[in-house]
Amino acid sequence: MIKRMHTGARMSKAVIHNGVVYLCGQVGDGASVAEQTRDCLSRVDALLQEAGSSREKILQAIIWLADMKDFQEMNEVWDDWVSEGHAPARACGEARLARDQLRVEIIVTAAL
Repeated sequence: MIKRMHTGARMSKAVIHNGVVYLCGQVGDGASVAEQTRDCLSRVDALLQEAGSSREKILQAIIWLADMKDFQEMNEVWDDWVSEGHAPARACGEARLARDQLRVEIIVTAAL
């Protein structure tokens, strides 16, 4: 069985299948990379909780930065957010994001 959450014409914010929840890319509000990262991660927390999971159950995270010069600033927020002993497999790269004001996008896959 596949369960889709917050489904629109283009995408679902989360899809659950076989005990795994897949989140769409989360972006955040704020002027700085740190503010946007905090907001992204808050949205990740909310969707995971709604799906019946948590940040401790994240299997993989993919992070896109508009500019890799923001890597350290994003990591400071990320490192404070990740639960000790529960760091997921993670990739981070640079990409052009959907809107010019976006600095970070985070995609998460987690176990239920």
